[in-house]
Amino acid sequence: MASDVPARLAITGLILAGGRGLRLGGVDKGLQAWRGTPLVDHALARLAPQVGEVLISANRNAADYAARGARVLADASDDFPGPLAGILAGLRAAATPWLAVVPCDSPRLPVDLVERLAAGVDGKTGAVVQREDGRLEPVCCLLSTTLADDLASYLADGGRKVEGWIARHAAPVRFDRADDEAAFANLNTPADLA
Repeated sequence: MASDVPARLAITGLILAGGRGLRLGGVDKGLQAWRGTPLVDHALARLAPQVGEVLISANRNAADYAARGARVLADASDDFPGPLAGILAGLRAAATPWLAVVPCDSPRLPVDLVERLAAGVDGKTGAVVQREDGRLEPVCCLLSTTLADDLASYLADGGRKVEGWIARHAAPVRFDRADDEAAFANLNTPADLA
């Protein structure tokens, strides 16, 4: 293992659960059940063993999320500016040099996601999941916490596209095993949850 590969205890995990849930009628997506368990609990079960600490980015129902034993972060503004605002809060709150970011709505994330991303850092300030077809999963990434000021500037300049900012800093890491395709499926609608 290369010396610049971040170790588990040098990585804080961040679950993004701060969105509006518009495709679900405005409900808090992270608290919606899939197979009888809230989505955030699936993400927590997958991410927690891979990192030293887990944070949850949530703009509503903070007490419900905090009951899971994770520190809950809200965006600096209350206008739901998107996932990058949650990532910025995580970059600033992490007590480690690295932040592993995952969405709350992908309950089958790989159990070795963070390890594979860490191996792909290779001198970069981050790594991001690249699927077999070349598409990036921009909210499945590992980022150096030194990127906080750069992200704050991007947001202040009106930037909102996650992929646009992530691609500037993170090396793509191929996720093309047979089980990876289902691992990154997002559950965004009532039909997905059913």
